[in-house]
Amino acid sequence: MSILQMFSYPFMQRALIAGVLVSLCAALLGVSLVLKRYSMIGDGLSHVSFGALAIAVALGMTPLYFSIPVVILAAFLLLRVADHPRWNADAAIAAMSAASLAIGILVISLTTGMTTDVDNYMFGSVLAMTKTDVALSVVLCLAVLTLFILFYHKLFAVTFDESFSRATGLKVDRYNTLLAVLTALTIVLGMRMMGAMLISSLIIFPALTAMRLFKSFRGVILCAAVTSVVCFCAGLTVSFVCSTPVGATVVAANLTVFLAACVLNLAKSH
Repeated sequence: MSILQMFSYPFMQRALIAGVLVSLCAALLGVSLVLKRYSMIGDGLSHVSFGALAIAVALGMTPLYFSIPVVILAAFLLLRVADHPRWNADAAIAAMSAASLAIGILVISLTTGMTTDVDNYMFGSVLAMTKTDVALSVVLCLAVLTLFILFYHKLFAVTFDESFSRATGLKVDRYNTLLAVLTALTIVLGMRMMGAMLISSLIIFPALTAMRLFKSFRGVILCAAVTSVVCFCAGLTVSFVCSTPVGATVVAANLTVFLAACVLNLAKSH
């Protein structure tokens, strides 16, 4: 089957559109999160999102509309905790992650059971993407990209030197909150396809790969964006051809490129 034939299916078109946009957003935000040592926040928020969608399914609500405000609130709380001198950021993320996952599993076991819908959110599925999901993904992803581009220089300053940025009068807390909100949106949107267990890999792998190949912030940003989109498209194609889970296949593609970048970096250093 040719690539053109494969993408003649409506569900593959929906998956491609939403997936490319989410991958792009995740890669751009991932660079700042990894450099700020907040990379685990993606994993924590994905588990919060799973807990929220489990409650939404149990209450008969639309999972996306319920999950988005809950995950944004969780992101805001995690950042507040990370800035607090008496709290350990890693421990806070781990605690929230474990608690949310446990709540989600308990709610599912007591109400609906492991339905197909919950399974899709946990492990991802291209077939799960509806026209409404894609429309919402397009609108919110474009909003994320627009805000990232508009505040690029501010996010750059906050990423590399918070103390200096604060001393120059920059509202550091405001831009950290913006970063958390954008990350929360990207996590919720990507869960439908990648699954709660794997969505954080879209944030981490492209950034790590780009950092092995480029030194400048702009170079890393551009490389991460291209890597993320290419790996998603490759993963989606292989997933369709080989009938493998799309989330796991996309992660495998990202891992392959990351290992290749590590080998190339090692070769250059010698």
